[in-house]
Amino acid sequence: MRIAMIAACPFPWPRGTPVRIHRLAEALGRRGHEVHVVTYHFGEGPLSPHLSVHRIAGPSGYRHGAPGPTLTKLAVLDPLLTHKLRSLLRALRFDVIHAHHYEGMLCAWLARGQSHTPPLVFDVHALLGSELPAYSALGKRLLHRLGTALDRWLPLRADQLIAVSEKMRRGLGALTGLEESRIALISNGVESEHFGSGVASVERHSVVFAGNLAPYQGLESLLQAFASVREVQPLARLRLLTDGDFSPWRARARALGLLDSIEVKPAGYPELPEELCRAAVLVNPRSICSGIPQKLLNYMASARPVVSFAGSATILEHERTGLIVEDDDAAAFAAAILRLMSDEALAASIGARARAFVTEHYSWEQVAARVERVYARLPGRRSQEPEIAADVPQRLG
Repeated sequence: MRIAMIAACPFPWPRGTPVRIHRLAEALGRRGHEVHVVTYHFGEGPLSPHLSVHRIAGPSGYRHGAPGPTLTKLAVLDPLLTHKLRSLLRALRFDVIHAHHYEGMLCAWLARGQSHTPPLVFDVHALLGSELPAYSALGKRLLHRLGTALDRWLPLRADQLIAVSEKMRRGLGALTGLEESRIALISNGVESEHFGSGVASVERHSVVFAGNLAPYQGLESLLQAFASVREVQPLARLRLLTDGDFSPWRARARALGLLDSIEVKPAGYPELPEELCRAAVLVNPRSICSGIPQKLLNYMASARPVVSFAGSATILEHERTGLIVEDDDAAAFAAAILRLMSDEALAASIGARARAFVTEHYSWEQVAARVERVYARLPGRRSQEPEIAADVPQRLG
């Protein structure tokens, strides 16, 4: 098939949405499909030889890679992306448009117009009703209402939906009234071989977070929890593996007496496995998440133990593949970290079970095969594959 994959984001880029798009496009390309990624004018990192990239002519000085809407994205980049895709659709005959996240879907819907060809797949990475308020401290109620309205309206413009978690699948069904057959459950994948390649020795008192520092990541709760950890274990250190700006958090860390025990360190894809393997505990302090954080899969593939708030612990099983804590309970989060620090046998067994689980169920090749079955359900292709197989288990057991 010839596939137009829409990425309204930097590409490639080391965070969840661009990673899903890149690895899925790469896996589909390896399986013999012709994949064209239509995206912004910049990216970071090597591109797979199994796909073609078409970039907008965006403003050369703009390289904002953080997630979330900005005026420049909405007023400049996304209209340019719509125009780029419309031109590509005129030049080439595509079998399917595969649009990622809401901005990608909106651009794809506008570019396709009223012809309804080629068929359109909407890959829903998060529900906006819960995600939009996390990007601003102002107008949270208004942003929630706006996000929920888009959750109800935009998915109905697609021929088929893909949800990355069962929680999201149920939410989309309730909001849109669509039948379950229109919403496929296809989670993210992970490069288990890559994240199992770390050989560093474990640093017994190290707590590690990997990811951007956007407000939705839960840095406030993490800092509060780490302050409690330090009261019990003065040798504990918090390592933030990020290319994000820590300066907005510096005053808060200073007020908690943590500045001397926090290390902020960029870690690219090649270095990430070793950095994760050094951790005594890996932390996921995100409490609001309708999908599955990519960092959680990376953590599990590294075979180190994870502490996570329940809201983003979709594929973890408490006491077996991680420790799950009630959302925003910083004291309980700290207690879970201290428990894993003091019980190396428990930490090792949890990490080993987590790696075994994602290695068996969450390869990108498996993800690509499930996406192919979604394509087979599209208009004009129904006879090829009448059923969409169920996705992998969301938890072990």
